Amino acid sequence: MLRSILLALDDTPGAATARDVAIALARCSGARLTAASVLDLPHTRDAVEAVPPGASAFLERRNEALARRAEEEAGAALAAFIAAAGDLPFATLRLEDAPEPALQKAGARHDLLVIGRDSTLGQEANEDGLAPVIEHLLHRGARPLLVVPPRAEMADHDPDGPVLVGYDGSLPAMRALQLFALLRPAGEAPVTVFTSDEDRPHAQALAGEAAEYLRGHGLAATPLGVAGERPADLLLAEAASARPRLVVMGAYETSGLRSFLLGSATRKLLRELACPVFVHR
Repeated sequence: MLRSILLALDDTPGAATARDVAIALARCSGARLTAASVLDLPHTRDAVEAVPPGASAFLERRNEALARRAEEEAGAALAAFIAAAGDLPFATLRLEDAPEPALQKAGARHDLLVIGRDSTLGQEANEDGLAPVIEHLLHRGARPLLVVPPRAEMADHDPDGPVLVGYDGSLPAMRALQLFALLRPAGEAPVTVFTSDEDRPHAQALAGEAAEYLRGHGLAATPLGVAGERPADLLLAEAASARPRLVVMGAYETSGLRSFLLGSATRKLLRELACPVFVHR
């Protein structure tokens, strides 16, 4: 059961949606919610670079200006969170280190880390709309992520839809499946376990094994095995049809469904899925 949630605050559209998703999840699960402001002072106030003689004062003033802007942006994101949370109990956390180590350390003290897909966390804008910190946390973080797209990209998202699990029988897929079953981030919502393979009977057998595991945890799970050679595209097509409330997947490094992370298939899925994604490695 989900007991604690860490939310990474930011002012991007995806982070605003992540804020609302985290609040709703805390309300329905009863989990403790902590909102984290990430200031990244090493890259603002403490930034060091080679400058011409006599320019050190300029560098100091620039760094102070960057630090003030970071404080202002963090304050605005926190104020928006407080207004949205209303009467929901919550805690706040001020993280002054760089986003990657700060969230990695703080995330280890929670069950789940919720983050906007496009969160910049005080750094440069993301060229492809996928926060670089997400990749870092999937490599080195101890906890699963709930990656949330901007609300404008969730027009066809059904908050009451089923859960769609992408599964290939690998260890990362098994870990993600287990954490999803134990934490129940989607409550008792029905689950479709999706597996693709060139051999459809093999895909159906793998999906059946995962569905049986979920049923053993009291979840209504249906296997769906399909034949095909482009698992990411097939999963995107199924998501577009089923309009799930949540997609669950492991993070992978090799081929097929296992190319989820950190190859092009993973980035494609995280960028294009029009619903929150529960992902773990």
